[in-house]
Amino acid sequence: MSIANLTPKQLRTAADLQEKIAKLQSELAAIFGGESKAAQVAKAKPAKRTMSLAHKAKIKAAQKLRWSKAKQVKAKTAPKPAKKKGGMSAAGRARIVAAQKARWAAIKAAKTAPKAPVKPAAVVKAAVKPATKAVKRVISPEARAKMAAAAKAMWAARKAGKK
Repeated sequence: MSIANLTPKQLRTAADLQEKIAKLQSELAAIFGGESKAAQVAKAKPAKRTMSLAHKAKIKAAQKLRWSKAKQVKAKTAPKPAKKKGGMSAAGRARIVAAQKARWAAIKAAKTAPKAPVKPAAVVKAAVKPATKAVKRVISPEARAKMAAAAKAMWAARKAGKK
């Protein structure tokens, strides 16, 4: 029977029995004058090694010396920052800013100016010759309303047909 198949109660009983066996073995060893297995295991472990404070200080000083030498070498061989190439003069920047302000002023002026009335498509066609320029067609509000009403009627009919 494996340990995995044991219940917690059985495991606790087995652990208690092992403790009793170890205690009895140590008592038996005391009677015969020998050492118990537990004492032998404790003696078998090597003592923990420690380092003296003086030795730690020597190591610390040597490490500081190594780092200071490394930093000195790094500082001597560090490349100097490269001179900045290109860029823009203050006068050039000022010209660009002035041109941009003029552009925005023109855009704002165009927005505030009254818009020209939209001409019907027939008038636009007559004014522009078809052979010379492509004409952008303009739809009147009445025509837009008719198209919207036709689309609504079509979708209403489709919706009614599905039910």
